[in-house]
Amino acid sequence: MATRTLSVPEQTWHAEHETKNEAHSSGVSWAAVFAGAFVAAALSLILVALGTGIGLSAISPWDGAGASASSVGKGAIVWLILTELIASSIGGYLAGRLRTKWVNVHTDEVYFRDTAHGFLVWAVGLVITAAFLASAVASVGRNARAGGTTVESSSATASRSTFSPNAYLVDSLLRTTPPRTSPDDAAIRSEVGLILVNGLREGNIPPTDKSYLVQVVAARTGIGEPEAEKRVDDTFAQAMQAADTARKAVAHSMYWTFLALLIGAFSASFAATIGGKQRDSALIV
Repeated sequence: MATRTLSVPEQTWHAEHETKNEAHSSGVSWAAVFAGAFVAAALSLILVALGTGIGLSAISPWDGAGASASSVGKGAIVWLILTELIASSIGGYLAGRLRTKWVNVHTDEVYFRDTAHGFLVWAVGLVITAAFLASAVASVGRNARAGGTTVESSSATASRSTFSPNAYLVDSLLRTTPPRTSPDDAAIRSEVGLILVNGLREGNIPPTDKSYLVQVVAARTGIGEPEAEKRVDDTFAQAMQAADTARKAVAHSMYWTFLALLIGAFSASFAATIGGKQRDSALIV
């Protein structure tokens, strides 16, 4: 089949048309993307604050009052998914409505670009939210360390009461029957805590450390070494169980966070296509 050769004016028109369609028009409306991303990040922070307030209102320090820990955990997961769904959908929709209208672009290409705009809104909004939360956590951590240093320098007794993950375990190791009044032993407690941390990291307490712990517990509590050794073994087993429980809890929370973020990415992409379709169907009055 013979093909028609384009004339020089036709070739010039096609070249200018392709150049105008591709070179002078960006496939991404970054202004719309950043607008939607900031809206999504702001809504995420607002909804997280609301969910935190609801969760704190639901729990109670009194036994038998308020929601249980499992109920609060399930509610937090549902709220996280809803937060991603709502914030990402609104941000993606705004990006689709606010983007530049593309002319002389195929419908499939427009659909792909709208989907990409929604995904970019989700990604940029996630980075903004993560940066804000990381900055807030770092600020709280610096203030807590500064406060802890001030308290420790002012009183040795107060330094002993500073929170540590192993503080309760150390107290259970050095507990006496009947209780004995003794001067501050923060150094001994700190040393015992370091031994427990090292044992948790390695999976077991080295024989030399265990022998030392048994001697410290026996001398501190006044019990025999066999009973002190049993107390050390029981305490370390509790520490291992607590560490394993914390590990599983973090792993499960990461799975649910992954699911929530995946839902957020899909919601933003889909909402952007709806907003883009409404943007292109708007009639000029």
